[in-house]
Amino acid sequence: MSDINEIAVSSAFDARAFRRALGNFATGVTVVTAADQNGRKVGVTANSFNSVSLDPPLILWSIDKRSSSHGVFEEATHFAVNVLAADQIDLSNNFARPKEDRFAEVDFEAGEGGAPVLADCSARFHCEKYQQVDGGDHWIMIGKVVAFDDFGRSPLLYHQGAYSMVLPHTRMTKNGEGQPPSSHFQGRLSHNLYYLMTQALRAYQASYQPLQLSTGLRTSEARMLMVLENDAGLGLTDLQREVAMPVREIEEAVANLTRKGLVCDEGNRLRLTAKGIDETEGLWSIAREQQEKVFSQFSEEQLEAFRTVLKTVIGL
Repeated sequence: MSDINEIAVSSAFDARAFRRALGNFATGVTVVTAADQNGRKVGVTANSFNSVSLDPPLILWSIDKRSSSHGVFEEATHFAVNVLAADQIDLSNNFARPKEDRFAEVDFEAGEGGAPVLADCSARFHCEKYQQVDGGDHWIMIGKVVAFDDFGRSPLLYHQGAYSMVLPHTRMTKNGEGQPPSSHFQGRLSHNLYYLMTQALRAYQASYQPLQLSTGLRTSEARMLMVLENDAGLGLTDLQREVAMPVREIEEAVANLTRKGLVCDEGNRLRLTAKGIDETEGLWSIAREQQEKVFSQFSEEQLEAFRTVLKTVIGL
């Protein structure tokens, strides 16, 4: 009797409550794409992506049976899973909403089987269609990975109906917790200012850099935006002086930021776009919060003396 009651309750639960409960499982965000033999391209935002097998290399995702894009996925020989980076919210929204041409003004190229692959992602998986399985009101699409691209960018997350980002767990950022102080600080090094400065910088970066990378921008790209925020209109030579990076790395960062619509070239001088200004404000917010966290224990007089020392050493 109790088993029958349990079945009745489980079959009558609130669908919205069920969706909210599922939302407790944080997922990445992908855009899955395909193209049929006639060249018709489709792309849908999906957070149902998951791995299935390493041998053979299989992955899966699911699509609503009512989706107008399913026909192309069913006909196509391949599809691509584009794992979005943390700064690609606009791209996620673009492929999640009804639109006549979702690929208009989107940077992409043809991958395996003609499936469009998107630029600046965290990772991309080129898949040969392996199997389609009935999964209630969705089709479960299983693909065999024939190639992949790992760009290492911090991924975009989805949790409880909202976008989120990856941050290191506090328990994982307490380096050396419970360990005795290093013996290096018990000798002459404890009085060496250069050694102390490098160790202080390393300690600061250990917690600051993961926060910055969580935006989906590489360190070089974030540094570039923050320099341009105050010195708009810089050429490559000026940028190299300000960011202290090799020319090749600067050129790569400029290309990535331009492709993302964050900077524009006006007469061989780079400027932030409106989107770039918004992104840069987020970076400065992270920088301010980290600075407050680390230096709030010091008085303003101590901090001003510290700034004076640093500026003098730098030569400002």
